[in-house]
Amino acid sequence: MTFNSRTLSLAYAQAAHSFCHISMLLYPTVVLALEKQLGMSYGDLLVLMTLGNVLFGVAALPAGWLGDRWHTVGMMVIYFIGLGAALIFTGSMSSPAGLTLGLALVGLFAAIYHPVGMSWLLRNSEHAGRTLGVNGVFGSLGVASAALIAGVLTDLISWRAAFMVPGAIVLLIGLTLAYCFARGLVIERKADVRPRQHKPSRQAMWRVFVVLSITMLGNGLIYQSMSSAMPKIFAERVPDWTGGSATGAGLLVSLVYFGAMASQLLGGYFADKLSTRSLYIFAALLQLPIYVFAMMFGGPALFLLIASSVFLQTMAVPTENVLLANYTPDKWRATAFGAKFVLALGVGALGVPLVARIHDATGGFQWYFVALAATAGVIMAAALWLPSERVGAASSARTAEAVAS
Repeated sequence: MTFNSRTLSLAYAQAAHSFCHISMLLYPTVVLALEKQLGMSYGDLLVLMTLGNVLFGVAALPAGWLGDRWHTVGMMVIYFIGLGAALIFTGSMSSPAGLTLGLALVGLFAAIYHPVGMSWLLRNSEHAGRTLGVNGVFGSLGVASAALIAGVLTDLISWRAAFMVPGAIVLLIGLTLAYCFARGLVIERKADVRPRQHKPSRQAMWRVFVVLSITMLGNGLIYQSMSSAMPKIFAERVPDWTGGSATGAGLLVSLVYFGAMASQLLGGYFADKLSTRSLYIFAALLQLPIYVFAMMFGGPALFLLIASSVFLQTMAVPTENVLLANYTPDKWRATAFGAKFVLALGVGALGVPLVARIHDATGGFQWYFVALAATAGVIMAAALWLPSERVGAASSARTAEAVAS
């Protein structure tokens, strides 16, 4: 692989991560303007994105399988072009049914990125933790800017522009990737630039698979529900800072995710240097009391608590991905990431209607934070069963010695 091909592959993969999260998080801010236009409650409107969120996760598994068995770069071309067209289509809809269909298509094409794009990224990287940390920054940049982009475009132009403008940009990027691939500037790679030194035992692989199935589902529920609920939480419980506008709520959400970007770099750096198991447990442990305190406070204190929880969530992401990559055979990596995001984003999408129903039933978010605290406790308890790196290394050494004998 040439240096230019590797550099272009990394650049496209990072851009794809940003637009993946931008696309999925435009609607939670746009919905603030749709409450008046469509005459529907916040809860009923938020539920319209449930199918798209489910597909965002569920479709990741077949997308990952196709990436492993067919073509990584080809799947990424489909990702960009399909996602851009889906966003433009959503912006042209005027009914709840049309919005549901458009958001479903957005989720379907956005699902390609995490299993395929991350596998593509790791094949072209020399330091997995560091590369995933940088990739996380681009993802956080997308998450952070989505609410601001949606709020500004909604207030200055219309809610339709909040979908159509990003859609046109994503479509253009997809066409340039197709051109680079056709001209040989981006080349498909089937093996890692830097092969791993040790392969874990089958027993360790299954143990990690079971544990991560639980923790990834829990983290997915927290992430999906929090990213969707945050604009409304800030609009209601931090009114002095939002001014009651979509732009104000979007700005606070953006500040939270911009502040969390550094945690991706920290998580990636420490994942290369320290015990991934300990880092993973630490992040879950600190989140539990944060959600307990969030039940009691509003205003600036609540803003800082939510910002802290998101910082810890994003810090754990590179660590989780390194764990998954280290305990997965190379030829099944995209499929493994696909399985992860079925849990984290597909099943985790159930957190969105959970937020809607809790809010409509109670008129607030106190019981929502109770649910988050309980979920963080389950994640921490499950993570304690992860094998230590010393056990995995010893098992690998025994296997290598047996083969040599």
